[in-house]
Amino acid sequence: MGLLEGKKGLILNIANDRSIAAHIARHAVREGASCGIGFLPMGNIEKSERRVRKAMDEHALGGAWIHPCDVSSDESIESFFSTAREKFGTIDFLVHSLAFADYNYLKTDEGNFTSTPRNVFSQALDISAYSLIALARAALPLMPDGGSVIAMTYLGSEKVVPGYNIMGVAKAALESTARYLAYDLGRKKIRVNTISAGPIKTLAASAVGELDEMFAHMEKKASLHRNIDAGEVGKTALYLLSDLSSGVTGENIYVDAGFSTVGL
Repeated sequence: MGLLEGKKGLILNIANDRSIAAHIARHAVREGASCGIGFLPMGNIEKSERRVRKAMDEHALGGAWIHPCDVSSDESIESFFSTAREKFGTIDFLVHSLAFADYNYLKTDEGNFTSTPRNVFSQALDISAYSLIALARAALPLMPDGGSVIAMTYLGSEKVVPGYNIMGVAKAALESTARYLAYDLGRKKIRVNTISAGPIKTLAASAVGELDEMFAHMEKKASLHRNIDAGEVGKTALYLLSDLSSGVTGENIYVDAGFSTVGL
């Protein structure tokens, strides 16, 4: 029997086959879970859906259902969870694997972070951090017996990573949000944790300045002297979604080949 046999959960957002969310979904489905997949309806919604379905095929997620979800819109979130209620009735887990910031402010140019406009700051915090509150609130009625919520973060939340800029601030807010949610939802038997993954070549990461240098630096300095792959993040997510982590909440787990532990 799989670790998630009989469990039902929602995973947001898959953008393409390289998305961390797709790898998490693959591990969840392999271990017996039924999944609903959220995707951001960017531009042409039909084109976005085709890209997501292609990723689902490549990761053997044929049994999962998909629905658009723009986390900056309460109406879109309501529509997504209404579909989840119709499909599943109740759920056991929720995965928040999404973030956004204007790529023009994810550069290593001198003064780039200082020049961040108010609206760019607000949008990054709204989509990347506040959305965890909005999604958890919407999921709460569907989790009467408790469950697990996880969100994806990165070391740029606590250390300066040139080019990560406003996204680092947003991830710091996300991690703090997860801790407060863990406390708030603990009485409901809902656990909330974050995974801090090393750099991975995803669609979102491609917007960050000096990405290739980040990979080279990690390979040189990390304890394992290598980069990680999204599948390793998926395996850690599986642990946090399963009963193996029944006593773990409010934590941030690093999956970065030990990079975060090295000072020099």
